[in-house]
Amino acid sequence: MLPEKRRGLLLVNPKARRGGEAITPLVKRLEAGGVAVTIEPFDALPEISRDIVRLRDTADLVIVCGGDGSVSSAAMAAIESGLPLGIIPMGTANDLARTLGIPADLGKATDMIVAGRTRSIDVGTVNGHAFFNVASIGLSTELARSLDPGLKRRFGRFGYALAAAKVLSKANRFKARITEKGLQIDASTYQIAIGNGRHYGGGNIVEASASIDDGHLDLYSLEMKNVWKLALMLRSFRAGTHGAWSEVRTARCIEFDIETDEEMSVNLDGEIVTSTPAHFKVLPKAIAVFAPRDGT
Repeated sequence: MLPEKRRGLLLVNPKARRGGEAITPLVKRLEAGGVAVTIEPFDALPEISRDIVRLRDTADLVIVCGGDGSVSSAAMAAIESGLPLGIIPMGTANDLARTLGIPADLGKATDMIVAGRTRSIDVGTVNGHAFFNVASIGLSTELARSLDPGLKRRFGRFGYALAAAKVLSKANRFKARITEKGLQIDASTYQIAIGNGRHYGGGNIVEASASIDDGHLDLYSLEMKNVWKLALMLRSFRAGTHGAWSEVRTARCIEFDIETDEEMSVNLDGEIVTSTPAHFKVLPKAIAVFAPRDGT
């Protein structure tokens, strides 16, 4: 008797950086590996969760073809549905795939889903919205807002660099109150970032010891007087050792509350979906993802 095929709900973002690539070869690999595929394209991120909820009884697993924002948008519905999550990284940075050791090669990433090995990982939330990599207030939010989709799609990381230079030239500090374990700290900062995973921003590391299944969130706040000092810190951010700088406040906890004098947007894995006041918390090992079990 032939083994029963698993039913895969394949969510495709045609607007992702590599979303224009043909998915037919990927579907054939899935089908050959015993995954019967239902393809569901989406034009806007809110459609992802609605599609999962609507079709969850017809699927045994969810597969997202898209970038980090698309994968994060699927998280809460996948958790509620109890379905494991497959990732075919078609975005610009693909930091979650990097964290989990999922190959950038789309065929190899598909084969990983076929192999069926899963890893339970943490999910971060902000005001009820999920993120896998990092959520931030300040510079990166302005970057996400100013980044032209056409520039992002055409130039990838170089497009990010061009937009970042423009944002830095206009950057100002803001007042914030960070509450951790009932203790409130006042800060004047250019950015507050709270990481759930390990990689973000195209390969930067949230904190040197961070992993996506450690049950904690890692916070840093950029409190230097001159934003251009960030240029001296770039190597530290790539290694996750930026906390060694006196101008960078760091903390590790399972929950944080952030208030700002004026309402400010919060960027979750490249998408702006909520604003301050913001309540951050971690959901330990809340979702099963198809990935190598020895990912970092």
